[in-house]
Amino acid sequence: MQQSNFFGRKVVAATFVMAVFGWGIGFYGPPIFLYAVIQRTGWSLPLCSAAVTLHFLAGTLVVVNLPVLYKRLGLPRTTVLGSILLGIGVYGWSVADQPYQLFLAALLSGLGWVTMGAAAVNALISPWFVARRPAALAMAYNGASIGGVIFSSAWVFLIDRIGFTQAALGVGLVSITTIAALSIKVFKVRPEDLGQYADGADQPPEQPTVSPGSKATSLWCNRRFVTLAAAMSLGLFAQIGLITHLFLLLVDHVTEAKAGLAMGLATASAIAGRFLVGWLMPPNANRRTVACLSYGCQLLGCLVMTGLGSFPDLLWLGGILFGAGIGNATSLPPLIAQAEFPRQQTQRVVTLIVATAQGCYAFAPAFFGALKSLGGSHGELLLLGLAAGVQGLAILALVVGNRRSAQHIPEFSRHSL
Repeated sequence: MQQSNFFGRKVVAATFVMAVFGWGIGFYGPPIFLYAVIQRTGWSLPLCSAAVTLHFLAGTLVVVNLPVLYKRLGLPRTTVLGSILLGIGVYGWSVADQPYQLFLAALLSGLGWVTMGAAAVNALISPWFVARRPAALAMAYNGASIGGVIFSSAWVFLIDRIGFTQAALGVGLVSITTIAALSIKVFKVRPEDLGQYADGADQPPEQPTVSPGSKATSLWCNRRFVTLAAAMSLGLFAQIGLITHLFLLLVDHVTEAKAGLAMGLATASAIAGRFLVGWLMPPNANRRTVACLSYGCQLLGCLVMTGLGSFPDLLWLGGILFGAGIGNATSLPPLIAQAEFPRQQTQRVVTLIVATAQGCYAFAPAFFGALKSLGGSHGELLLLGLAAGVQGLAILALVVGNRRSAQHIPEFSRHSL
């Protein structure tokens, strides 16, 4: 039986809104910031790309320590503090007139945005949902895609109309105010505070036992964990590297407004991709196989966009294909972890794979930027080819761990969505 006043529904809605701001500012913002800074200062692409890399690399320090921060400060305070750092950092991007100021701003924005990122979403949803976690995560993560749809065009529009500085101040204040309100009203509430249980059940879910060989200290010797971490890292390396430079790539073929719309379309298609996975994936489906299909869509999208030079309108088809996997790249790995590891380990596994992935993909903006600069007239094809190749390696990593993982799916993960 399910409780009619189950507070978990409000948690999903609030987490959705948090993700809109977190990804809209901290994930989809840097490609626009990169372009705006280059236009304003004339600094080189490798230099500004390195600032984006620092933005994502700094976040790794926070992600790996989120459990400690939650324990010491509490999840609500950590999230509000992160939104403040993000707002200050983005303002710093808009006013930096020396490279060191840009890197300081990138450090602050990177430290802040991950408190509203993938690990934070999972931490908020996990206490409230177990059997229906895939659907709950899919709904919450759709906020990330909506953030991309809204902010990819909004940043371009606001910067053009009122300037980068005013846009950063306005968006920052709205974000901080919203996150503070959500933290006070929703994020501080736990199921036990209301006498409720996960999934709105009228009794606690059955607790699976942890096998002796599944201790957290052995994770790096666990084939399932290593291949999952590798796949997430490779997939996001390709994704972040290309997204960071996608706006710059597109404005070589279309107008700034159309490039912003194309990026918005890519993130809108991410909603459809995540919706299909969250609501239509059978409970007993092999989630690694589903992830392989998602990465395959992105690979195909990269190949389609190699024809932009001759057919600029391919940006719409390429954006849809590439975008279909954007959301799943962050939401599927936690679902795979839920299926392959005992419940007591899931939070630690998710934290580690997210931190590992962020530590790897943080270097993607600088790497892709250097490659584009060195490639000259062929830089665009090199970027798209590299992204497609790395997505192929992510698929291979999932396949390598597929055979063994199928034998270790705990019974609780077979429940319906």
